[in-house]
Amino acid sequence: MAAEKLELLILKTLALLPLHGYGIARRIEQVSGGVFQVTLGSLYPALQRLEKDGLVLAEWKASENGRRARYYRLTAAGRKRLGAEQKEWERTAAAITRILKAT
Repeated sequence: MAAEKLELLILKTLALLPLHGYGIARRIEQVSGGVFQVTLGSLYPALQRLEKDGLVLAEWKASENGRRARYYRLTAAGRKRLGAEQKEWERTAAAITRILKAT
C-alpha cells in the first residue's frame, strides 16, 4: 500500500478515537473487509511521519489487556489534513470511476 494512502487511512481511523498501533491496523483491516492488511513494519514508520509532521500525538497508556501501549490521537492539524486529503481522494476516485465507465 502506498505511504500516502496508508497515512490517509490512519488519519481517518484516528478521527474516530485514539488507538494504539495494533488497534489501528486491526480497525483498518476490519472496516475494509480484509482488503487492506496493514503490517506493523509499514504502520509504525507512517505513524512516526505523522507524529513528526504534527498530525498525530502519541502517549503511553495501559491497553485493554493491562500492558503499556503507545496511543495515537489526531491533532487539529491532523483533522485539517484529513479533510483536505479526503476531498482530494474523493475527487480522484470520482474521476477514475468516470474514466472506467466511459464507453
